[in-house]
Amino acid sequence: MKTSVLKGKKVLVVGSGISGIGAVEALCHVGAEPLLYDENENLTTEDVQAKLKPGISAEIAIGALSEAQKAAVELVVLSPGVPTDTAFVEEFRSRGVKIWGEIELAYEIGKGSVIAITGTNGKTTTTTLVGAIMAAVCTHVDVVGNIGNPYTVTALSSDEETVTVAEISSFQLETIERFHPRVSAILNITPDHLNRHHTMENYAAAKEAVCKNQTKSDVCVLNYENEYTREFGERCPVAVAWFSSKRQLADGFYLEGEEIFQARGGERESLMNVRDMKLKGICNAENVMAAMAITQAMGVPMETILSVIKDFAPVEHRIEFVATKRGIDFYNDSKGTNPDAAIQGIRAMDRPTVLIGGGYDKQSEYDEWIEAFDGKVKCLVLIGQTREKIADCARRHGLSDIVLADSFEEAFAVCVKRAEPGDAVLLSPACASWGMFPNYEVRGERFKEMVNRMEEND
Repeated sequence: MKTSVLKGKKVLVVGSGISGIGAVEALCHVGAEPLLYDENENLTTEDVQAKLKPGISAEIAIGALSEAQKAAVELVVLSPGVPTDTAFVEEFRSRGVKIWGEIELAYEIGKGSVIAITGTNGKTTTTTLVGAIMAAVCTHVDVVGNIGNPYTVTALSSDEETVTVAEISSFQLETIERFHPRVSAILNITPDHLNRHHTMENYAAAKEAVCKNQTKSDVCVLNYENEYTREFGERCPVAVAWFSSKRQLADGFYLEGEEIFQARGGERESLMNVRDMKLKGICNAENVMAAMAITQAMGVPMETILSVIKDFAPVEHRIEFVATKRGIDFYNDSKGTNPDAAIQGIRAMDRPTVLIGGGYDKQSEYDEWIEAFDGKVKCLVLIGQTREKIADCARRHGLSDIVLADSFEEAFAVCVKRAEPGDAVLLSPACASWGMFPNYEVRGERFKEMVNRMEEND
């Protein structure tokens, strides 16, 4: 365990959400002295203390830190939602205090091998699938990170045989220092979180950092069909394993028609037909090929990989079939929180579709998403902060059947009224849920509840 550097240190943990609480508990276990800080003045010390497990104690500060508290800090651990360029963080950085995130802290504490998966879209499905494949051959596999299970929590129970499969966001990669995965993957890089990273160059650089500590004996899996990852592959400091959904590769995994092939040493081998898996759509074919490349690099036999893939069910909230009611198929793609992710959602539809879009404004542009409708969207129902912006964009692209709803419930009612037997109703918002829901999971669950409450004949 690499924790001697932490013992006795005064560590400021910023944010009292799930990541911050996990960080405090991990720090206590390795003998550090955590100071848990949350700027939300509506919280009380008792509120925050109640989040900690019995036996875990930490100094707690709400609203602001005293000068004495600031002066005592030797390390700062940021929750993923805390920007790294605020005046608050810069004050510590200017004093030479190291700034870590949850991922770096967990890596310092944990043991075993790490697989790190990042990208704008597809992370959750790929991470979950990789975890399932690794679990078929390993006795101790932890699936962690941005997927909802804090890495800091599982790191404490890891051993030398543990394989940690981590879904990692660009926010978390901003603060890595020694984090060193055995296999990394950048599934794609498309515009997202520009309100945080400001430029695409900054955003891409954060993603690329996933392999900055890897060596020539390690592997980075990249998407040949993404402009950013293809260019990065030319200067990637480690061995690259490619996958492609659009062309035959000389070396790598690729989709040709409905068949997934692997090419190696001038030879190619057909691995499986996409109809043999439960995951649907081109985006999921890409996720599957990435998972093949990742797990093969980890030494898993292809026979085992294919067996797990064929039985693997779709991840909740990602192009998830909910039910057929009144002859209408309902799909929950609440995890489509940006235009590129939502493009994959509409591409997976093969029939006239009534689409729910809109939500929190992350400064995205929606032209490519609207263009991807390709005549399939018979009615676009819009909600949230972005509804007018998206409506204007849709009209510029010739779509006229647009409904602006004042609530999620109203939007759902419009969909039910407008859809006919044989149609699909798709929740794929292209926006974050904030402002209407705490997160995309709650939004997706609400959609599924309304579908499942529907009577066949109202």
